[in-house]
Amino acid sequence: MPEADSARRSQLLSLKLGALIREHLGGLDGWSPVPFAGGAAFRNGGHAWVLVEDRPERGLGPALAWCRHHHIAELDLVADHGTGVLARRARWFARAPRVWRVEGRRIVEAAPEPFPAAIALDPELAAFAPLIRAGGAVPVEEHGVLVGEVEGLEVCRAVRDPATGQCRLEVGVGVHDREAFVLIHGNVPAPEALATVVAAVAPHRQPGADPHALNRLGAERRLRARLIAEPAPVGAAHLAPAPPPVPRANLKDAVPCVALGRTPSGEDVVVVCSTGIDVDLVPFAADARAALGLEGARLVLAVRERDASPVTMALADALATPAAVCVLDTE
Repeated sequence: MPEADSARRSQLLSLKLGALIREHLGGLDGWSPVPFAGGAAFRNGGHAWVLVEDRPERGLGPALAWCRHHHIAELDLVADHGTGVLARRARWFARAPRVWRVEGRRIVEAAPEPFPAAIALDPELAAFAPLIRAGGAVPVEEHGVLVGEVEGLEVCRAVRDPATGQCRLEVGVGVHDREAFVLIHGNVPAPEALATVVAAVAPHRQPGADPHALNRLGAERRLRARLIAEPAPVGAAHLAPAPPPVPRANLKDAVPCVALGRTPSGEDVVVVCSTGIDVDLVPFAADARAALGLEGARLVLAVRERDASPVTMALADALATPAAVCVLDTE
């Protein structure tokens, strides 16, 4: 976005938030607009109102990080949509922000949205798990979807044809790759096709592999796969993949992923893996723990050394049940 357009957008968002605060509080005495990337903000001493405009469902972490930087103790968070998820995630913090939804020219307090209803995996699709293993991939189920992964990268998916109702295993990295594979190779037997793709993908997912599109995708899931194989660095005796709090939209988006296991002493442990500096990691991870029904369980955020952020560590401590940050010396 050109700089002039960005400045104009920020100004408009500030006017919008100011009008909403004025309507809600009956005035703006003592409140001053301050910059906030991806939205707008007003502050009055240690209290701030923040409007999250860009990806509001992932806006709690950025807003809390901004508050920490500006020494804000009390936060009111405003968004046009996604406020049910924001309200749910806000309550996992010891000092929970208030979340408000925009309705026309006013705001109303948002209620926490319940977690999505569990989706059972179709038994006909579940039957492909042994075939996935035979082809050299690892079966992983999340929110009723069964895929096969190689070091965290999806290489196949069990699907039901919407036209015929028939179940099949589609092979490839992502939906377009799966469609192209069928066009090029036709009805290659699934075990043979899968083994071919696994053999092509696996070298690119190993430590020290040359840069390639296949090792840039799903870096956080590759981190999870390595911790499942060797869970000791996060204080676990064993780990297994677990679903995220909301379904993953697509293969290309970098979204934290979840593992569930036990410590050597038999306690539950939830591990959330992330790569890159994700300022919304802590709200996501706390939500993941709660979605598993384990609000009081040990929560570990697994990040690479270069991605360990002071903001992540501070927000992990700010949870009602704090999380540990495990810094891993791995690529």
